[in-house]
Amino acid sequence: MTDLTTASADDRSLRILSTGDLAGIDISLADVVETVEGAYRTLHAGQSDNPRKLTVKPADGHSVAYAMLGRDGSRDVVAIKTSYKHGLDKGRDEQHYYTSLTVYDDVTGLPLAMMDCSRIGSLRTPAVSALLARECAAPGARSALVIGTGTQGRLALPFLLTTLPDLDRLMLSGTHPEGIAAVREQVRSYFPDREVEVVTDLRAAAGDADVIVATAGGHTPAAVEADWLKPGALSVLVGHGLAPSTLHRADRVIATSEAQMNVTGTDMANADGKLPAVDAEFPSVLAGVTAGRGSATERIFAYNSGLVVTDIALGHRFAQLALAQGLGTEMALWR
Repeated sequence: MTDLTTASADDRSLRILSTGDLAGIDISLADVVETVEGAYRTLHAGQSDNPRKLTVKPADGHSVAYAMLGRDGSRDVVAIKTSYKHGLDKGRDEQHYYTSLTVYDDVTGLPLAMMDCSRIGSLRTPAVSALLARECAAPGARSALVIGTGTQGRLALPFLLTTLPDLDRLMLSGTHPEGIAAVREQVRSYFPDREVEVVTDLRAAAGDADVIVATAGGHTPAAVEADWLKPGALSVLVGHGLAPSTLHRADRVIATSEAQMNVTGTDMANADGKLPAVDAEFPSVLAGVTAGRGSATERIFAYNSGLVVTDIALGHRFAQLALAQGLGTEMALWR
């Protein structure tokens, strides 16, 4: 059961959770990691459904839209997420981005909530990167490099410290002063005793890093090459910042979903337009069925594409917390 059966008054009402409603909800990084991990384990157990996302993009590439439908078997909820970004040919300040999640109770058949999904995505994605690092980083990993200071980069280090608390060198590669300041503030708010080192020599920093998380936008000049990496390095691709060689020359390739990697990872294709086969999908790694790493010296490439079941799980968790606090607005949407 969802424990949210009173979220909507009847089958014609829907609770709307705005950006402001969700911003005021306090949730720990450990809670987010646990929720996301549980969603992966349920998916691997065959209790959830996560079909391939649908994508539409105009020929000139100025926008992209996704639709993702899924079912969480442990929560008995069905949800659809939509995502639309406009202005991909422009700078960050000129882009528009809208994303929402609508959740239905698959026991009662009633709608639970419709919410802005931006905060959920900003938490879910770095939590997945942190889980990938926990399972796939070399034993004794001590240094991490984050490339990019946008939405996905700002919480990458706090989440990495949540799953790899022994990290003692935190490096950041970014070009936007406000983004760099935001990353430092996020680390300071969660781990006040930790310092962030801003690096300007990307090649040297990549060569020192045990874990690299690339979150930069499409206009970044950053492109870490395979021969920059030290033995045992783990490279996690979220956005941009890694050259295709890090994928094609990796000793082991992990993906949250091979099908989604083949849809959204085409910019990492080789000269023939092909992507290498995936050695393991991450749900099976988390379940202990497949090893995340075969040896301490393997260079591993991990592709972090969002699975809607993780959005559903985290969105449901936010809806629980919002309802407990009386947040949101009931809308008679279908009257």
